[in-house]
Amino acid sequence: MGSASNQRLAGGCAQGEEEDAGLSRGSGVCKWFNVRMGFGFLSMSSRDGAPLQQPLDVFVHQSKLHMEGFRSLREGEAVEFTFKKSSKGLESVRVTGPSGAPCLGSERRPKSSQKRRSKEDKCYNCGVPGHHAKECQLPPQPKRCHFCQSVSHMVANCPVKAQQLQQQQQHSSAVAQGMAPSPREEEEEQSQTTL
Repeated sequence: MGSASNQRLAGGCAQGEEEDAGLSRGSGVCKWFNVRMGFGFLSMSSRDGAPLQQPLDVFVHQSKLHMEGFRSLREGEAVEFTFKKSSKGLESVRVTGPSGAPCLGSERRPKSSQKRRSKEDKCYNCGVPGHHAKECQLPPQPKRCHFCQSVSHMVANCPVKAQQLQQQQQHSSAVAQGMAPSPREEEEEQSQTTL
């Protein structure tokens, strides 16, 4: 009697063949695919070479797609696949393009995978882009208000910000009372405050 690992190895081929026996081949098109979630459904038009009267839906996960890079499918893309019947329905095992070619995929990418553009990568010490504060050649600079850039106070005590907040509160209370100024009056008021 061999060890358990030897029995698994010896039975691996037979077990693999049994699993392949439960697989069917299909072809069709991608019905829809959610690139953010990484799954969708295929619309199967032929099964094992025989055309179907009515298309069947087959679940597809991005991990089953035969392609390089970001794996996804384009709506309406022609595909060939192997699938099995699971407790949830028909589920793809391997999905390729026609004649076993790699899938084309969607042009769309989920927003989280796109690099977010930062305003600018600046030095916190001098404010110049291209380096960080730990690499800055200048001595430590005076701290500035993040709102108005003044060196005389910090953002928590910024009079410009406080004035702007006060104007917003007055405007919202006037709107709530139905006495909102016209846009022309607002422009005149803003021009007077900037002078």
